[in-house]
Amino acid sequence: MTHILFVSSYYPPEVAPPAIRIYETALQLVKLGHQVTVLTTFPNFPTGIVPSEYRGKLVQREERDGISIVRVWSYIRPNRGFLRRIASQLSFGCLAAFLGGKAVGYPDVLIVESPPLFNAIAGRILAWRKGCPFIFTVADLWPEVAVKMGLLRNQWVIRMAEWLASSTYRSAGLVWAVTSGLKDLLVKSGLPSEKVFVLTNGVDCTKFRPISKVEARVELGWDERFTLLYAGGHGPSHNLMTVLAAAEQLLEYQDIRIVLAGDGSEKEDLIQAAQQRGLKNVAFLDAQPHMRIPLLLAACDACLALATKAILFQGVIPAKMYEAMASARPLILMVDGEARRIAVEEAQAAIYAEPEDSVALAEALLYLKNHSEEAARLGKRGRVFVEEHNDRCDLVEMLDTHIRELLKRDSHLTNVQDTPETLTPSALIKNSKKLVNK
Repeated sequence: MTHILFVSSYYPPEVAPPAIRIYETALQLVKLGHQVTVLTTFPNFPTGIVPSEYRGKLVQREERDGISIVRVWSYIRPNRGFLRRIASQLSFGCLAAFLGGKAVGYPDVLIVESPPLFNAIAGRILAWRKGCPFIFTVADLWPEVAVKMGLLRNQWVIRMAEWLASSTYRSAGLVWAVTSGLKDLLVKSGLPSEKVFVLTNGVDCTKFRPISKVEARVELGWDERFTLLYAGGHGPSHNLMTVLAAAEQLLEYQDIRIVLAGDGSEKEDLIQAAQQRGLKNVAFLDAQPHMRIPLLLAACDACLALATKAILFQGVIPAKMYEAMASARPLILMVDGEARRIAVEEAQAAIYAEPEDSVALAEALLYLKNHSEEAARLGKRGRVFVEEHNDRCDLVEMLDTHIRELLKRDSHLTNVQDTPETLTPSALIKNSKKLVNK
C-alpha cells in the first residue's frame, strides 16, 4: 500500500475545480488500495470567509471517505484584492509544511497542486523532510497568467515567481500537466518531454449522468423558460460581463433565462450591473454544493463554459465542460484552442462562440433554443465521449501507473539540492535578484 500525500490549498467543502479534482482523485486512489492524506488549509474559497466551525484552530485532523485530511492555519481574509489572495497563498506555502509536517506522517510520494504556485514551497520542504519524490501538478502557468491578465506588474515579484516555478519543475520527480497545451509550453521552456505526463481533467460519470429535466425543474421550482446555465467562479478569468451583455440583447425573448450559479470576487459587481441594465432574464444563485450541480445541469437546456482571452494561450480546458457533457447537456463553449478541439471537433458536443463576444453568445443560445433536436444530439454525443475518454476512474488508474513508475526509480530522482534553506524568503529574494541581474 502506497501512502500518497496531496498538498493543496483547495479542498472540499470548497467547490473550486482543483478541490473537486483532488477529492475525486483521492477517493479513487483509496479504492485502489492506497493510503491517502491531504494537507490543506481551512475552507474559504472563493469568499475568503472561513466557516465558524473551522475558526480558531491551528491544526485540525479529519477523516472522510477513507481520506485523512490535515488542515492548517494560514492567513485568510475576505477576497477583496489580488494582493490579499497572494498573501494568503504565500502563508499556506510557507507554513503548511511546519504546522502539518508531523500530522501527515511519512508519505511515499507527494502530489503538489498548482496554482497557487506557492504550494510548491510546502511541497518541496515536505519532500525533503520526508525523503520522498513529488509530482507537481500544473493546471495553469504562473506567473504567466497573472501577468497576461494585468494582475501582476511588479517585475521583481514576477522574476521571483518565475524562479520558483522553473526550479520546482526541475526538482519534481514528474510534472503532471492537465492539458496537452500546457505540456507543450513546459517542454518548449526546456523541460524534458519524458518528465511531463498529460492527464486531463475528468468527471465522475456515475455522479454526472443524464437525469430527467422535468423532475429536476420540479425539485428546483423552475418554470419552462429555455434556460442557459453557468455554474462556476465569478472572477476576472471568466469575464461574465460578456454574459450580461448577451442577456441584454435577448430581453425581447420572454421565454429565455440565464442562470449564473456560483461566487467570486466580481459577483457583487455583476449583480449590480444586471440590476442597472434591468436584466430580468438573468438569475443569480449562491454557490452550490458539488453534489447539487448534477441537479442544476439536469434542469437546464444548455450549459456555458467561458474564459477570458488573456488565459487562452495555455490551452485551458474548463472542468465544467466535462460535467455538462457527462450530463448529456449541449454546451456553448467560449474557449478556443484545445478545449474547442475536444468539445466541438472531436466530441461534436458543443457550439463554439468567440470568447468575449456577446453577440456570438446570444446567437448560439438562440440557435440551440430553435433547434432542439440538434441540441439533444450534442448532449448525447458529449455523454458518449466522456465515458470513453474522461471518466475519472480510468484517469486515476493512469495516474496510479505513473506513481508506481516514479517510485521504482525514486533513488535516481532524489534531489539533494532541495533543503529548507533553498526555500526561505531570503533565498527566494537572493535567487530573484540573480534573475533580475541576468
